[in-house]
Amino acid sequence: MSNDPVYPISVAARLCGAHPQTLRTYERLGLVAPVRHNEKNRLYSEDDVQRIRQIQRLTQDLGVNLAGVEIILNLLDQMEGMRSDLEGQMRDYVEDAQKRVNALLKDSNMPIRRDEPLLPVRSISPRTKIDI
Repeated sequence: MSNDPVYPISVAARLCGAHPQTLRTYERLGLVAPVRHNEKNRLYSEDDVQRIRQIQRLTQDLGVNLAGVEIILNLLDQMEGMRSDLEGQMRDYVEDAQKRVNALLKDSNMPIRRDEPLLPVRSISPRTKIDI
């Protein structure tokens, strides 16, 4: 799983091409939250490494300061939460619609084609990540 904390700070820093002190600064500012092992050692997940790389893209490529990065990351996190919520609502809707259709098919005397779905519901797949 990409959220399992596996990388010590030295490895995470090397993977990102950053100094460990930079990662500590990002943590102090709340931009990244590695898991603390024994209250001293930080362990970073693959998701943390990707977030650090995203911070680097924002700061180095786009010239955003760290205060701006915080705002952008918070907005992206909110958008991801909304996307996830929307996907859950759509799954629930499709499941409920399918149950209602099945109930109609089971109890109805009306002739209905059974070789194709009664409700043509497209598969909705919003983008999973927003690249900056």
